[in-house]
Amino acid sequence: MNQEAGAPAGAPRRRAGRPRSVVLDRNLIARAALKLVVTGGYSTLTMSAVAKSLAVSPSALYNHVKSKQELMQWIQEIVMDGVNSAVFETLPLDEALAEWAVTYRDIFAGHAPLIPLIAVLPVSGSPRTLEMYEKVAAGFTRAGWKQAEIVPAIVALESFIFGSALDATAPLDIFDPGENAGKMPSFEGALEAQRATGQHSADAAFHAGLRAIIAGLLAHAGKP
Repeated sequence: MNQEAGAPAGAPRRRAGRPRSVVLDRNLIARAALKLVVTGGYSTLTMSAVAKSLAVSPSALYNHVKSKQELMQWIQEIVMDGVNSAVFETLPLDEALAEWAVTYRDIFAGHAPLIPLIAVLPVSGSPRTLEMYEKVAAGFTRAGWKQAEIVPAIVALESFIFGSALDATAPLDIFDPGENAGKMPSFEGALEAQRATGQHSADAAFHAGLRAIIAGLLAHAGKP
């Protein structure tokens, strides 16, 4: 067979036609951006970095997404899609809140760098987040809650969920007293007793706190 001019014998032939290019779409861009944030934090999320990870030019990226703010809203859509709010359509409020909170916390425990960003990100650009809030609010409404009490209850639960998600990423030895061992018998005894249960301290704290906050909210619903 004929070889290209100047090519050594046995060298692979160059493919004819144009080189392959990435076909950009919203999902591909958002997932590339999400990977950057999760692995390197928000400071690594730049349009240039996203473009580089997709092997395209920044100008090609701007043909699909207007700004970093819009890109964050796309990321929010992906992450919030994993939170199960459908349970409010079938379960009593207390059970629905528990199921919803568990999925919410688990999703963000796996995306901890996003917490300080999404916790304060306007929801206007995230239809999935708004759909979630609608289902949660409808669950409260069906349970007879006053309208003015619903949003504070949701925010209280979310504050606890986000904190618990961060706690889930803490080192297992976070409470070890180190060189201060033996100086805090009450705390150290409680710590050893908790470890003896075999349950991760972050999981134990989350479920204990979740039961308490749900019970407290339901007990005080409608009261001044």
